[in-house]
Amino acid sequence: MVLNWIESYWDALVMMTAEMAPYLLLGFFIAGLLHTFVPRTLYSKHLAPRNMKSVVKAAAIGVPLPLCSCGVIPTTVSLRKEGASHGACTSFLIATPQTGVDSIAATYSLMGLPFAVIRPLAALFTAMFGGWLVNRFGRPTPDPSREGGETCGEKHCCCHHEEEEHEEHCCCHEHEEPAPRPHGRGWGEGLLEAFDYAFVDMMQDVGKWLVVGLLIAALITVAVPSEWLAALHDYKLLNMLIVLAVAIPMYVCATGSIPIAVSLMAKGLTPGAALVLLMAGPAVNSASILVIGKVFGKRTLWLYLLSIIIGAILFGLGIDYLLPQDWFAVQAGFANGEHCAHGLSVMDWVWVAALVLLLINAFWQMHRHGHSCECCHDHDHNHEAHEYEAHCHEHQSHEHTAHEHASAEVTSYTISGMSCNHCKANVERAIRSVEGVEDVDVNLATGIATVTGHHDPEQVLRRVDEFGYSATIISEN
Repeated sequence: MVLNWIESYWDALVMMTAEMAPYLLLGFFIAGLLHTFVPRTLYSKHLAPRNMKSVVKAAAIGVPLPLCSCGVIPTTVSLRKEGASHGACTSFLIATPQTGVDSIAATYSLMGLPFAVIRPLAALFTAMFGGWLVNRFGRPTPDPSREGGETCGEKHCCCHHEEEEHEEHCCCHEHEEPAPRPHGRGWGEGLLEAFDYAFVDMMQDVGKWLVVGLLIAALITVAVPSEWLAALHDYKLLNMLIVLAVAIPMYVCATGSIPIAVSLMAKGLTPGAALVLLMAGPAVNSASILVIGKVFGKRTLWLYLLSIIIGAILFGLGIDYLLPQDWFAVQAGFANGEHCAHGLSVMDWVWVAALVLLLINAFWQMHRHGHSCECCHDHDHNHEAHEYEAHCHEHQSHEHTAHEHASAEVTSYTISGMSCNHCKANVERAIRSVEGVEDVDVNLATGIATVTGHHDPEQVLRRVDEFGYSATIISEN
């Protein structure tokens, strides 16, 4: 009995992995190309005006980007500081975590073409609705490019009103231009960078939640009786409200939510409720709610949540009542609980093996990087600060001489709230913007940021806080 259950669980897990693997790897690769070859300034360039055009652009830009709900928040904060309007920022916040080229490809592999088309369209229109709500009902903020902005040298200065405090704040930051391609760098190096981002950085960010989603989906397929959800099949709105109640506080990435939705549909969940899970699960979680409220204000937070809830329910009801249900039928093997990994072709196993090996490589690299300075973190609790710094520098990869280490000011911080490589990149960007900072090394695994240069630690704490994270000083040399 137990062996049969284990065999069924294994078959379900392998079948879903085999279905997703080729499309998922293709999606990761396209995401790597977008990251490497699309200039970052393109995103902020068109998002400054407080009008519907910038909202539509923000939604269209956000749909293909492979950012999770934790990584999109600091990215949006950065766009806001570069001049993007609140409406455009809200639109970007809603559209980006719901989809991405990787999740769209994976949706097609497991759920078919109709779901793969409707999912990004739902994200697009929901994001546009949310951006319109913020532009219409949010407190007005001046257009940084027109009303408070001035260009002084290479810095861009802007003034804006914080939503909650009604106070005017001015900020100056470096005006970022697209980084020129280094002399002699060709498409080969760019492709290598794209591969590294797609199959290391993105694998580290998405891989854990993808694995969790597959494990949960296989468990639902094998262990949950079909009668449980089939009894609620006729109560379509109730299905959606239950899914919303579970999905909003829970964290699940756009890709990891797909096998869970498929397994629940196979057990009787309506296609509309499955779409609600695919929209609300990746877009909202308890952590993102707290950070959005802190960074953008409570009014923007409530409009953000309202647009996601209304958009998810309306599109869900549209699927259940207006579209042919046979468009959204799950594969017969999933519906009947019949899985057989022995039926996979050699090519299927090749794709599965490639995905598994890339996941192992990404996790191993993260583990290795985390342990390269783990001893430094433990050392800090048992030795004086200057001994900790000297010990830790032996494990850093920076190519500085011993004399430079001795003369430079080095401060270590503990950063909380980071959960992916996008978070790490945004923390590094925030700290580098502080005057006097010469170098920054952020270790995602240990949560330690090592900052070199004569700078004001309070400015570092403030800048990190502005991006939605928190920092505390470990030691100062």
